[in-house]
Amino acid sequence: MDVTCTTRRESPLDRQQREVLEFQQLLIFQHFNGIFEHRREVDRVKTGPLGNLSKRERQVMSALYAGYPATVNEVLDRMTDPPSYSSVRATLRVLEEKGQVRHDPEGRRYVYSPAVRGDSARKAALKEVVRTFFDGSAERAAAALLGLSDGKLTPERLEQLAEAVEQARKEGR
Repeated sequence: MDVTCTTRRESPLDRQQREVLEFQQLLIFQHFNGIFEHRREVDRVKTGPLGNLSKRERQVMSALYAGYPATVNEVLDRMTDPPSYSSVRATLRVLEEKGQVRHDPEGRRYVYSPAVRGDSARKAALKEVVRTFFDGSAERAAAALLGLSDGKLTPERLEQLAEAVEQARKEGR
């Protein structure tokens, strides 16, 4: 049996139509990629300097904020129910890619530090809690915090709180 294969030559019109289609697909891709990039930027701004972190990433960040700079072993020592060494190392790498952690070489090992200062992270986290659970009301959040104290506030602590409230009044907050 004799089988011959013929290839069809692409006409200039077919080639032009294919190029137009490819160009349209590229424009659509760029458009949607731009939308997704914008969405990621909006999400980053919405969530503050710590961004969206997984439970394990938050645990590693908490251990890192407990004392830094820190090696992987020091981070492991500060964690309750710690994962493996390689898991923490991989999580630190991911956190570094997310811009949350930075490392410096120290001899043959790396020491890690948060990229966001502790006070900035605390302020951002507290703002997010107040926004999420107290409809943005600092007063309601403060009342809830006082309710958590279980009546263990000393007169000195109450005086410090009163002074902080008075200072906020003077500053118009």
